[in-house]
Amino acid sequence: MKTIPDQMMSSLKRKFNNIDMASNFAIVISARKGLRTKVFYDFAEAIHMPEKNLAAIINLSARTISNYKESQKTLEPLYGEHLLKLITLFEKGEQLFGNINEFNYWLQKPFWNSTEKPMDWLSTSGGVDFLNEELDKLAQGYPV
Repeated sequence: MKTIPDQMMSSLKRKFNNIDMASNFAIVISARKGLRTKVFYDFAEAIHMPEKNLAAIINLSARTISNYKESQKTLEPLYGEHLLKLITLFEKGEQLFGNINEFNYWLQKPFWNSTEKPMDWLSTSGGVDFLNEELDKLAQGYPV
């Protein structure tokens, strides 16, 4: 396996490089082991998203996340998997667009010939997978 020099790694990839997210299988295994809430809070900060908004995207309330933190409980696998898929999506977006702010801008722009925005698709695991595919197409030069 090739290692990427630190200076070439995206800031998100560097921040979360201790979590195996190399494949969907690895994401599921990591989620089943249990994710600490610190991952949630670190990710929210890194992508410049209010915790309340990120919690809503993974279908939890900010209060529930706070309760998990206070009781030192890990995220349930369903929520952990969704969070890890979001992290990989944002890593890819940061790499493709150059920084998180540009990727966040893309998430707010309606799809070509549609009123839906990519951000509208983040609330389900399948939606995150769809956006990953769209970013792959964009990287290959296809219009999205």
